[in-house]
Amino acid sequence: MNAKLATRFARNARQISGTEALDNDTLRALVPSIFAEEAHDSRSQRYVYVPTIELVDGLRKEGWAPFFAAQSKPRDISRMAHTKHMLRLRRTDDIRKAEAAEVIIVNSHDGTSAYQMFAGMLRFVCTNGMICGDQFQEVRVQHKGNIQDEIIEGAYTIAKDFPRIIDQTEAMKGTTLTGAEQRLFGEAALIARYGDDESPLRPDQVIAPRRSADVGGSVWNTFNVIQENVIRGGLHGSKRNEEGRIRRSTTRPINGIDQNVSLNRAMWTLAEGMQRLKAAA
Repeated sequence: MNAKLATRFARNARQISGTEALDNDTLRALVPSIFAEEAHDSRSQRYVYVPTIELVDGLRKEGWAPFFAAQSKPRDISRMAHTKHMLRLRRTDDIRKAEAAEVIIVNSHDGTSAYQMFAGMLRFVCTNGMICGDQFQEVRVQHKGNIQDEIIEGAYTIAKDFPRIIDQTEAMKGTTLTGAEQRLFGEAALIARYGDDESPLRPDQVIAPRRSADVGGSVWNTFNVIQENVIRGGLHGSKRNEEGRIRRSTTRPINGIDQNVSLNRAMWTLAEGMQRLKAAA
């Protein structure tokens, strides 16, 4: 197995990624739920069980290979072997590219998730994965019927959107935001992250790049900076508690699969909206 692997354990998730295809031994060690031998005993007889690894093996035969995998940590420990998991797959020739379109898979074997597939991209400069917004294809396959054929077909359905995703990315790279527009983007992203709760961060913090490669005012640069700062956490913030006192804290990374997916899609949609507004001005 290649040495360029990044393995991460968090309070509610574990994940592994690499710049080469992940083999089954590596996947089994870090994300064992994709190898579950049967569905969780809470599932009825109508539930069609197909191990995720069989579907991954089927996609491998079609030229797709996993290079990222994550597994959640359920509150109920009895669900650990069947819990929700996420994999990112690329065409074999695209795995080492700095940017490439992907098929993202989310599944579980305990009834907490249908089989879901999304289009996405990843920048290897920071292994900062993004998932495209609601206007791109999403495939959901329930655990019934001929699930394996539907999933293989779903991968090709997702792939049809790749040219449009790449075109949109190039448009974002060619669209420049003012400082005020960047801060507005950051403010919207914080609302997506914290909802009605008071954000511990200021928009200026989430639009501040972590590396020189991300300096610049394009929609693309701004989106990637905000996405990394929101998803990865580690920023120092503060907000008032119920007694009105200032409480300082450090933001946590987003490790939960559901929140990661929803935030990524929300921020991609925000980026597209900013790009369209600038193009129409």
